[in-house]
Amino acid sequence: MSVDTARRTVRLLSWGGLAAGVIGGLLIAFPQVLPVGGPWVQLALGIVTLVLSFRARKLGIAEIPEFDGRLSLAGALLGFLVIFFAGQVAWGVLVAVAN
Repeated sequence: MSVDTARRTVRLLSWGGLAAGVIGGLLIAFPQVLPVGGPWVQLALGIVTLVLSFRARKLGIAEIPEFDGRLSLAGALLGFLVIFFAGQVAWGVLVAVAN
């Protein structure tokens, strides 16, 4: 893969991951927007954020000389936060259903 193609792909993956993370964060901040299935959608957005961010980092490290991965790292951290907070709510729903 050429360097220009790799840069474009890394940029798209990084911004896609950040966008999914921001949407997940907004759903955590405003849970009344999506009352049914909210935690599961948030978990899915967190996982998508992590997958896209880590794919961007892998490709950037392998294909781009002098790769600066701060944007994909920010996306990965945002993905971990979304999964953490959405996971707490999802766990509470599972415990409530079990009792």
